[in-house]
Amino acid sequence: MIIMKMRFTSQEVIHLIVAFIVISLGFSITITGRNFNSLTVVLPIVMIGAGLGFIFHEIGHKLSAIHYGYWAEFRMWPTGLVISLISSFAGILIAIPGAVNIYGQLSDRENGVISVCGPIVNLILALIFIIISHIYLPVDFYTASVIYLICNLGYQINAYLAFFNLLPIGMLDGAKVVRWSPLVWIVTIVIAGILSFGHMINLTF
Repeated sequence: MIIMKMRFTSQEVIHLIVAFIVISLGFSITITGRNFNSLTVVLPIVMIGAGLGFIFHEIGHKLSAIHYGYWAEFRMWPTGLVISLISSFAGILIAIPGAVNIYGQLSDRENGVISVCGPIVNLILALIFIIISHIYLPVDFYTASVIYLICNLGYQINAYLAFFNLLPIGMLDGAKVVRWSPLVWIVTIVIAGILSFGHMINLTF
C-alpha cells in the first residue's frame, strides 16, 4: 500500500511543524483583524482547520508522488513564511509556507496529477466541515457553538487554500495543473471558487 511506503524524515517533520504554526498564526491574525485579545481564543480553533488543511494538503502531494514511484519530502520556505505573516497583517493571507519537493524527472501529467491532489484534499475537507456543521449533535449549547465555529473556520480555510493554490501563477499548484489539463484546472478552480466565495460566512470576533 502507498500509505505504508510513506516516510517522514526528522527534518521534514520539523519543517512541517514550523510551517503549520506560522500558517495557523497567519490565518488567526487575518480572521481576527489583528485583534490580539481574540487571537489566543481563535488560534487553537484555527489550528484544527488550518492544521488539517495544510498537513493533509502536503500529504496529498506526497502520497500521489509516491504512487508514481518518486521520493517526496516537504521543505518550508523561510521567505514564504515571512510573506505569509506580513500579508496576514494586511488582512489577506498569502499562504506560501513551502512545498513538497519531488525528486525525479516528472512528466507534465504526473506533475499535474500530483499538484491537483493537494487542492482536492482541501475541497474534500471543506465539504466534510460544512456537512458536520449541519448535523445535529446531542450536546450543550456551548459545545455545539464551539463545534460550529471549528467547522465554519475549517470550511472557510480549506476552501480558501484550495482556491489560492489553484491560481495558475508562479510556483502554485494551478500553474502545473494548467500545463497538464486546462479542463481539470477549470473544473477544480470553479468548484473551489464557489466554495470560497459562494457560501462565505462573515464572522466577527
